[in-house]
This record gives sequence, C-alpha cells and structure tokens, in this order.
Amino acid sequence: MRKIALALAAGAVLLTGAAAGAKPKLTGEEQLAKILDGRQPGTPVDCISLTDSRDQRVIDKTAIVYGNGGTIYVNRPSNPRDLDRDDIMVTDIRGSQLCRMDIVRTHDRAGFFYNGFVGLQQFVPYRRVARAN
Repeated sequence: MRKIALALAAGAVLLTGAAAGAKPKLTGEEQLAKILDGRQPGTPVDCISLTDSRDQRVIDKTAIVYGNGGTIYVNRPSNPRDLDRDDIMVTDIRGSQLCRMDIVRTHDRAGFFYNGFVGLQQFVPYRRVARAN
C-alpha cells in the first residue's frame, strides 16, 4: 500500500513539473503581434492577387494572414470567432483576386462538416522595416 502511495506521489510531482515547464498558450492577438513584429502597416486594400493569397495562416478567433516574405496581408474578418487553425477554409473566388466581402466557409478537418463562416474585410499590408545596427 505504501508503494502505491509513493508511486502516486511521484507521478503527481512529475505531472506538476511538466505543467510548470509548459509554455502558456498565446492569445490570438499575441500570436498576431509576434508575426507582425518588425513590420510596418501600409494603406489597406480591398483585394489581393491570388498569388499573394496562396500562403495563409489562421490566427484563432482573430485574423487570417496571407503571404510570406517581405509583405504580408492581414485580414480581420467579420465573425472572427469562427476562425480556428484546425479547420479547413473554403473560399468561393470570383475572378483573379481575393477581395473584401468574399465569404470563407470553415469546415471541420476530421468530418469536413460545415461549422462557420467569416466575411473578409480590407487587407492591411505589413512590410518589413530595416533595422538599424
């Protein structure tokens, strides 16, 4: 009986240590701030080319970041509570650009059932700022 109690106590210490060493999960706003660090916002635009929209990252309950490299575009859609990086985004594109007012449906990755939508707003370009040495 004493061995079982010692084993349980040791397990509790290990679990507590693992939880204490775990990084706290960043909020959506904190994740976005980390992505935008060292970048300067530009004038918002209504549309971006499909080339610029190829790479996308979903920031849970916050925004969609399009592009990679020198310029990225941030879209803070209406209904952001439906954004989940684990979902699949399905966009019905009409033409050669992704534009404000386009609708993005979200689907569960496991069963592909519909679970929400977001309406795109203006795209804010963020460009890297040269850092002084």
